[in-house]
Amino acid sequence: MKLIVGLGNPGSQYDRTRHNIGFEVVDELAKRFQTSFNQTKFKGLYTVVNHTSEKFILLKPLTYMNLSGESIRPIMDYYDISIDDLVVIFDDLDLPVGKVRLRQKGSAGGHNGIKSTIAHLGTQNFNRIRIGINRPDNGMSVPDYVLGKFKKDEWGEIQATIQKSADACEEWLKKPFLEVMNHYN
Repeated sequence: MKLIVGLGNPGSQYDRTRHNIGFEVVDELAKRFQTSFNQTKFKGLYTVVNHTSEKFILLKPLTYMNLSGESIRPIMDYYDISIDDLVVIFDDLDLPVGKVRLRQKGSAGGHNGIKSTIAHLGTQNFNRIRIGINRPDNGMSVPDYVLGKFKKDEWGEIQATIQKSADACEEWLKKPFLEVMNHYN
């Protein structure tokens, strides 16, 4: 069984904000697989999808971004999901808007949701899809920026990025992550 986690913050006030791009991707996957997030447990909202010969889980932690690992670790333990069968999708300030980067390991790079995930998993070696949101300009604080909505002129590119990230996840259901990474990077 595989686990696809989209990081974000719960609540309608965070819909379509930069920090919630992970939620947007797993929402797109739920739409593609005609399912809904119908289970609440492990401090998260999730659904189990029966896809061809393999089941997988889509998870949206409800812990708020900075505590994401508190949701990811328990669901992995319960379903006995190995670290190789996990992918975490999140926003990245160090990539231009709309850029997608797949990685198999790495530091948190200042991202509190990833810091929490690393702390709860006890390793930095897990698959991830980083989605570029760029850095704030004009002296705006990072928290205000990541909790802000995308600019109108960015939204078209972001929608394409959501589709591309969901495509990468679908491909990962059939192929090793390294192969998918080489294709999408």
